[in-house]
Amino acid sequence: MSVVGHRPMKHVRDSFARQKAMTLIGATLSALEPGASEISLPYRADLTQQKGFVHGGIIGMIADSAAGYAAYSLMPASASLVTVEYKMNILAPARGTLVARGKVIKAGRTLTVARAEVYAEDGTHVASMQQTLMMLPATSDHPE
Repeated sequence: MSVVGHRPMKHVRDSFARQKAMTLIGATLSALEPGASEISLPYRADLTQQKGFVHGGIIGMIADSAAGYAAYSLMPASASLVTVEYKMNILAPARGTLVARGKVIKAGRTLTVARAEVYAEDGTHVASMQQTLMMLPATSDHPE
């Protein structure tokens, strides 16, 4: 997957740049194409739980954003979206740098279903997540 540089994806990159939570944990939008995105998270000890694994809440953050930006990449720049639900299975302890790959399963007029798979740098499949997102037409993605 490569970063697409054409104009219609600018709203997605601009939105990600405003994500203070992603900035806080050091995550980056490492790849983007219509219907798919990838978020990379370098390992940091301050993002781990008591056993030294990346905390499940952090895994959920990058999975939610990867699938969400995959969905947003198919929406008009004049719209915004919200996650209305997700279910995540943590499959293995999260060690090292993580990559969350989001992909749209079904894009609808109002609801989109997307998934994200999270992998560790050694190739371990850390988590799988499926979510439903709701498009908010003619609603700015910028803060109020």
